[in-house]
Amino acid sequence: MKCFRNTTDIYIEEDTVITLGKFDGLHSGHRVLVEALRKEKEKTGFKSVVFTFSRLPKEKIEKKKQPFLLSMEEKESLLEKSGVDYVIEYPFTEEVRRMEAEDFVAMLVEKLHVKVFVIGTDFSFGYEKRGNYGLLQSLSQNYGFRVLAFTKKQKQGEDISSTRIRNAILNGDIQTANELLGYPYFFEGEVQNGRKIGRTIGIPTVNLTPHERKLLPPFGVYASETVVDGKTYLSLSNIGKKPTVGDDNPVGLETYIFDFHEEIYGKPICVKLLQFIRGEKKFESVEELKQQIQLDITKILQTVDKKVSV
Repeated sequence: MKCFRNTTDIYIEEDTVITLGKFDGLHSGHRVLVEALRKEKEKTGFKSVVFTFSRLPKEKIEKKKQPFLLSMEEKESLLEKSGVDYVIEYPFTEEVRRMEAEDFVAMLVEKLHVKVFVIGTDFSFGYEKRGNYGLLQSLSQNYGFRVLAFTKKQKQGEDISSTRIRNAILNGDIQTANELLGYPYFFEGEVQNGRKIGRTIGIPTVNLTPHERKLLPPFGVYASETVVDGKTYLSLSNIGKKPTVGDDNPVGLETYIFDFHEEIYGKPICVKLLQFIRGEKKFESVEELKQQIQLDITKILQTVDKKVSV
């Protein structure tokens, strides 16, 4: 897979099938479009393209940064596994913001040789969102492309959306968030050196620092799965500031991996959250913390379906 990151210098020689959007979370609703992209690629031989912006339009307009469900690196990783050929992370500049809808379409057709657009029926684009499915369809004959449109996927009578998933995560309802995402909410990164306090109580942990803009659930303990070198292990993860061992700790993700005894400092791992266990708490002593962690481990082993991962 090839990525164009934060550049307007984009060009693809081959004919393409393209889908466009923010794709924050790349949730199960988005995956309807990605799957349609894959099927159209198989049918036509066109290269598949996912077009998004390196900065969300809403951030540019409202001048406010929004936490994301996936970093661009995490998004690229999922798209590559889905068989996408190209990912374009286009800069949302003032010039782009003011581009008329037809000019935007013409630019894509010219630079990317678009032959098929795969979109949601609610898709809007161009200056002041003047472009929509109807306009795209009306332009198709003049510009020589087809349009495949899909209605929003629903669950329990409501549209699946990034906002709905965000709310579930912020409320600690990880299981609902995972159902809407179509995969467990995860954190990727390299294992960092910690204070090794877990080793002193017989519960060694690995540490990750979440991306500064990654959306965090409520601080506390979660049942999780951890992927190391392609192998998945059941685990317990704590998100927060570890108040028992200090008052000024940075926010971190600390994970105890069940039945795992390897040294993995500096290695990339993926921690997938499965279920909220309890909120973060400051204990009177490390020994009291150890006793609580043992109870947490027992609860995870008793209640978590080890086949829950998607």
